[in-house]
Amino acid sequence: MAAVEKYPGGVEDVRVITDRPTSATSDPERHRLAQADAGEQDWRAWGPYLSERAWGTVREDYSEHGTAWDYFPHDHARSRAYRWNDDGMAGVCDDRQTFCFALALWNGRDPILKERMFGLGGDGGNHGEDVKEYWWYLDSTPTHSWMRWRYHYPQAAFPYDELVAVNALRGRDDTEYELVDTGIFDDDRYWAVTVDYAKASPTDMCVLVTVANRGDEDATLHVLPTLWFRNTWAWGLPGADRVPALHGTGSRLVGEHWVLGQLLLEGDGDPTPLLCDNETNAERLWGLAGRSAYPKDGINDHVVAGAATVNPERVGTKGALHYVLDVPAGGQRQIRLRLTRTAPPPAADPPAPADLGDGFDTVLWARRAEANRFFDSLIPAAATADEALIARQAIAGLMWGKQFYHFDVKRWLEGDPGSAPPPAGRRHGRNSAWWHMTSFDVFSMPDPWEYPWYAAWDLAFHCVTIARVDPGFAKEQLLLLLREWYLHPNGQIPAYEWAFGDVNPPVHAWAALKVFEIDGSRDHEFLARVMQKLLLNFTWWVNRKDTGGNNVFEGGFLGLDNVGPFDRSAALPVAGTLEQSDGTGWMAMYALNLLDMAIVLAEHDHAYTDTATKFFEHFAYIAAAAYEQGLWDAEDAFFYDVLRLADGTKVPLKVRSVVGLLPLAAVTRLTARTMRRLPELGARLRWFLTNRPEYADVIGARRLGPDGTQQRLLSMVGPEQVVRLLARMLDTDEFLSEYGLRTLSRAHLDKPFTVTLGGQEFSVGYEPAESTSGLFGGNSNWRGPIWMPTNFLLINALRDHAAFFGDDLQVEYPTRSGVKHTLDEIADDLSARLISLFTRDGWGRRPIYGAAQLFQTHPDWRDLICFPEYFHGDNGAGLGAWHQTGWTALVADLILTRRR
Repeated sequence: MAAVEKYPGGVEDVRVITDRPTSATSDPERHRLAQADAGEQDWRAWGPYLSERAWGTVREDYSEHGTAWDYFPHDHARSRAYRWNDDGMAGVCDDRQTFCFALALWNGRDPILKERMFGLGGDGGNHGEDVKEYWWYLDSTPTHSWMRWRYHYPQAAFPYDELVAVNALRGRDDTEYELVDTGIFDDDRYWAVTVDYAKASPTDMCVLVTVANRGDEDATLHVLPTLWFRNTWAWGLPGADRVPALHGTGSRLVGEHWVLGQLLLEGDGDPTPLLCDNETNAERLWGLAGRSAYPKDGINDHVVAGAATVNPERVGTKGALHYVLDVPAGGQRQIRLRLTRTAPPPAADPPAPADLGDGFDTVLWARRAEANRFFDSLIPAAATADEALIARQAIAGLMWGKQFYHFDVKRWLEGDPGSAPPPAGRRHGRNSAWWHMTSFDVFSMPDPWEYPWYAAWDLAFHCVTIARVDPGFAKEQLLLLLREWYLHPNGQIPAYEWAFGDVNPPVHAWAALKVFEIDGSRDHEFLARVMQKLLLNFTWWVNRKDTGGNNVFEGGFLGLDNVGPFDRSAALPVAGTLEQSDGTGWMAMYALNLLDMAIVLAEHDHAYTDTATKFFEHFAYIAAAAYEQGLWDAEDAFFYDVLRLADGTKVPLKVRSVVGLLPLAAVTRLTARTMRRLPELGARLRWFLTNRPEYADVIGARRLGPDGTQQRLLSMVGPEQVVRLLARMLDTDEFLSEYGLRTLSRAHLDKPFTVTLGGQEFSVGYEPAESTSGLFGGNSNWRGPIWMPTNFLLINALRDHAAFFGDDLQVEYPTRSGVKHTLDEIADDLSARLISLFTRDGWGRRPIYGAAQLFQTHPDWRDLICFPEYFHGDNGAGLGAWHQTGWTALVADLILTRRR
């Protein structure tokens, strides 16, 4: 209790165990979701769709050579209007980002307002891009009817220069220099800032800002809730020069927009409204005259330096309510705000006063209680309190990770009429082949700061967990990348904005099937729409990534950046072709996913039977080719990449990595029921076994299922190979760690793989943490750490094999332990190991936080969960991006599955 009293407003009050309602009528949040899906009320219209970093992104980069971090650095962000999106802290906006709302803070010592999170770019961080602040997404329902966000802001001057200078001196072998390392949080001298959102209606949000002084001295904090319109008018586009307006009066800001209508931000107390324009300060940046006498950084300069840089008429397109809060040591102050669309256009009358009293309290407490009810019905009673907290925060991160994403690539390549023409080289540079792509959508992002753009295969994994709380949004996201304005005319799915033409693993079909199943296996229209577009994408893969026409595939790095001895996406060091075990495994899995889709759809449309037969055969060709072309090494019992030289010589690259484990994921079953329903498929299978006996190893295994009926196993790893391959995977000296499966075998710690090609020597050694190689960029590393998505796929593969073998197949687990387990038991234990990355151990410590004592022991920090990009292969410490909730949120799915 002492901890709760000292640190009020923490996470301890988020989850309240109540009854377990399941219907929409007894669960208001599910009712809101149903209304949104039916188009009755657009509860998703407003949400946390404001990016946390727009500076340093490709969209805002108009440089000649694609130097995004240099072209639009952090120092420009407060002074320069963004072209394609906006950013802020704890921010919300509408789903077209007409308006933006976020929090700004000033501790009285910093050289600038804290309007956005600070971090280092690829060249500034010794391990790549790295944010240098601490904030958490504590809660969110899928309609954003209730949300909670938390930030710890130092009371001393933020050490911008120190963070830059010290990190610049550190190399790849050194650890990153983080904000906590500066000592700025010593003696609890920081502000714990919590922002709660509660919707009274789809366009009426109650906002409670709680500012807690954790220090032992009285202190003052400036709090500036800020409302602005995204600049859509300054780019010289025909018919797009109309400017909205904000007016400040008393404790309110009133916005006028010809489409949105009237917008009100009203606060309690006696704040001072400050107004300027969301326009670039061209004089500060380039010594040129600007469009406004009161540009974007006017509020910053006025608060920090007392400059006359806000409009005395209190009119503009960016405004803030300026609160100056004196907070006693250990005390807290609260600000009540209401953000409301008060009238449709033209809305000439002033809005009525906002209810910031009893009505505000009613909405806040009701939405919080309803959120508890929603999550209580979702999280199994068997889950521990710690697991429930982790699952809820994981889902919150996914919900807060939704971002409005605007990017017209053709316009970006050509430049805007009102701006200087981009360098001519851009027409042939980054993303020039993707001129057709026009984005104006809300996406689930991998990380709202380090990766504030969608990534195709990340998104697929996001959707699996999202489907647990909002299957409608999950399905919409999967369909979005397959729409005409994203999918390339040749059938390729765009990868991510740094290079849309890069090749991500083809996991869209797998994710669509998972989402379909989670949603009750009833939305056949969704599955059909997905499959129609994936047929184009599968054909693109076959035409573009099987250069030899032999059913083994290339594909490049395929998301596994540094896993090989050389960059798999770059030109090879010698003439030849790199035939990839993971690329081939992915495509075998892809064929089986499309087979499964066709079988489901054939129940309603018999025409899909031919499609099912096609993908059955295509799988057989791909799976068999992996053996025929030498990807499987029978002596090592492992799949390897093979370099096929111009003279036909094969050079196996004997790196034992996740590349050689992924073929396990290419597995499904054909049951007797399926054969009865689709006799053509059964006939073709029998014909294959009779006339093409060489495919028996991948389609021939059969046994009785649990119901006593016949079933067949379609698997790239046959019954004989699966036991041998699992012996490698489940060996603690190789892949199995205390916290899951490593990406690279630990055997390479003492015995790195080395190969000489074209007179150059290339090597791969086991590295459990950040890579010491800059092979594929500063923060890429698949050379040993634990990655959640590949672990998740392999756990699912074990369960799929277990569905065929049942309890009859047991293997040593761990290898050489002498103890045998079923594949389901092994999948359960691997799940438990991954979950244990986040849960407190017997000493109350969470492995993800490693040696960071503040995060491990401090009562105000230890239950605030981050979701790192990947994890140390030996001790489980979190590494990489710090808010990669997208695919790391799969831990919530593991908890829900294991505790069901």
